[in-house]
Parts: sequence; structure tokens; C-alpha cells
Amino acid sequence: MKTMVLLAAGLLALGAGQAAAQEAPRGKRAGDFVVGLGAVGVLPTNGGRVGLIGGTPQASNAASPQLDFTYFFTPNLSANLIAATTRHDLRVTGSALGDVKLGRVWALPPTLTVQYHPLPQSRFSPYVGVGLNTTFFYGHGGAMTPPVTRVRVRNTVGVAPNIGVDYEVAPNWLLNFDAKWILMQPDVSVNSGLIRARADVNPFVIGASVRYRF
Repeated sequence: MKTMVLLAAGLLALGAGQAAAQEAPRGKRAGDFVVGLGAVGVLPTNGGRVGLIGGTPQASNAASPQLDFTYFFTPNLSANLIAATTRHDLRVTGSALGDVKLGRVWALPPTLTVQYHPLPQSRFSPYVGVGLNTTFFYGHGGAMTPPVTRVRVRNTVGVAPNIGVDYEVAPNWLLNFDAKWILMQPDVSVNSGLIRARADVNPFVIGASVRYRF
């Protein structure tokens, strides 16, 4: 998260320096294709239920580089796809066995979002949207509390409300700040199904990036 803060500060400084030398913004146009590179933080809200031993499933915060792609059908309407992967430590708190470590897992959550831009010709251009998320979990492993020996998190599908803003610093260069809330409640199997849980991860996904418009 410290990396994200430093990146955001750098992007703001870049925008302040270039905006002063600019004339009228180019704005968004139908057919624009935009590629972004930045950093994203995944902040689970955590909750759910655990069978047999009780307690609450927990997943740690994580940060990662992110690549995203946006295509504008009209100046007001676009589709955005994000690509990033993060590693999370898993555990159960408050169970009959106390706090139980469940190892770690990698999450790959591609999210396709339809976005509406009410001010497409403005240098400061906010948007709102809603997306469809599919999260793939892989790379299970790490330290586990005995008697836990195997944990598997199942892939999920959910919706993702979205808000954000683009700031044009040059005709083809943009700064972007974006927030999504991914509704994600994967099923979890411990020791080949001896213990089952539903993890209400429901993370906030906060990103900052530099974008180039083709």
C-alpha cells in the first residue's frame, strides 16, 4: 500500500506540472482505445461462516501492478477490463480451535465493466459503472495450523459497482483513479471437505494508473 501512495503522489505531481502548460482538453471520443498501467490495492471486508469449528474467515490485504484496457463506444459509454493478480494469507478467527492459519492463495480477478462518463469533454472526467467479475484462485500453499493440511478456494462470479475519474494531462495522456467493490463469496474446502466455509471477501479494489489513449 505504501507503493500505491507514492505512485498516487507522483501522478498528482505530474498532472499539476503538465496541466499548467495545456490548452483546452481533447476529451473522449468514440473509438478511443486506452491502455493503463499502475498499481492496485485489494482490501477484503471479510466475513462469512465456517462449519464444524465456527469462526470467521479472513483474507489479508494485498497490492499488485495492474494493467487495464478501455474502449469507448461513444464519448459517454465505455467498456473497461482490468488484469492483475494478488496473493492473500488466509485464516479463521474466533473458532473453537482459536485462530487457525489456512495458508495462502493467489487471486486472479478479471473484471469487465461498463462505464458511463457524464463529462466526456472535461479535463477532469468522472465516471460510474457496473462490472461482471470472475475470480480464479490458484497457487494454494503456505503455513497451516495443524490439523489443517489442505485448503482449496473455489472460483467465484459476482458483480462489481465502480466509480472513478480520468484527468487529462496531455492530449493522449491521462491519470486515473478508480475504485471497485467486488461482491465475492467463494466456498472454501478444508481437508478435502471435512470443514466447509463461505468466505464473504467482498473486497474494495482501489487503483491509480497512467493511461495512454490511442
